[in-house]
Amino acid sequence: MNVRRIGVLTGGGDCPGLNPAIRAIVKKAIKENLSAVGIRNGWKGLIENETFELDSRSVSGILPKGGTILGTSRTNPYKDRGNVEKVKKNFASLKLDALIAIGGEDTLGVASKLCNEGLNIVGVPKTIDNDLSCTDFTLGFDTAVNIATEAIDRLHTTAESHHRIMVVEIMGRHAGWIAIYAGIAGGADFILIPEVSITLDEVCTTIKKRHETGKDFSIIVVAEGAKLKDQDLVLQTENKDAFDHVVLGGIGNLISREIEQRLGYETRVTVLGHVQRGGTPSAFDRVLATRLGVKAVELVLKGEFGKMVAFKGKDIVNVPLQDAAGAIKTVDQDLYEIAKTFFG
Repeated sequence: MNVRRIGVLTGGGDCPGLNPAIRAIVKKAIKENLSAVGIRNGWKGLIENETFELDSRSVSGILPKGGTILGTSRTNPYKDRGNVEKVKKNFASLKLDALIAIGGEDTLGVASKLCNEGLNIVGVPKTIDNDLSCTDFTLGFDTAVNIATEAIDRLHTTAESHHRIMVVEIMGRHAGWIAIYAGIAGGADFILIPEVSITLDEVCTTIKKRHETGKDFSIIVVAEGAKLKDQDLVLQTENKDAFDHVVLGGIGNLISREIEQRLGYETRVTVLGHVQRGGTPSAFDRVLATRLGVKAVELVLKGEFGKMVAFKGKDIVNVPLQDAAGAIKTVDQDLYEIAKTFFG
């Protein structure tokens, strides 16, 4: 296949590392004498035909910038069959030979379906949650962990000074990768993640024992999607997004309230929220984004569509897109057992 023109989009939640990936794709495309088209706001831009040309000037200086110069949205073309047809029509009208979609489970799930309908697409894994299958790490994860770890470090000093319990609520809908990594790195005294069901009695018992040994402060890290035994997920609202996800948030407040009522220890909550998504990407995420972006263009040139570039060990490989988006990668029990060594 003679590839001349490629499109690039970023979908779903933003994260540090997207701009370095865009830069790598455009730079590699130019070197291979390809033209590149930026599609605005994820799949929404391909539905509404909102695009602009990408060249060296477009990507100059974006390596250290967080977010995405393309914009993003949580748009699902498959909510309306008519939008799928618009995607196909605009793909053709833009004269795209291929599309590189940078996204997480939802964005790449759409990409996989569109591949099955005949569009030439290559995926790049992006999500701070690190929950995409078939890749060791995703873009944005390392930066998010560093941000969360720094926050925990800062909370340690004020917790110790005021003899308080600090509950830190961290992003993680289905998987607790940020919580477990940041919790271990930050010396958390208890970590709650979606993969392991815990009772409040277990949390309170651990914290009480810690106090009895003379430690009058504690740090509790909880992923937003953590579920306490015999309780439903804690939601901000019952409303759902385009991919039928509810809006999580509030479990930190629930745990804080219960600890204070049961134990009488002064407790405070910090919800990191979108702070984890913002700011400049780490060196690791910049290098990973660069390697993934270059590899994605190489796959396009080889005509290997329906694939996602992935980080395995020390290598950048490619895997079937449907496998990558088909299942959530959850935290290993062995890693949680390591974390439990330091509980209390």
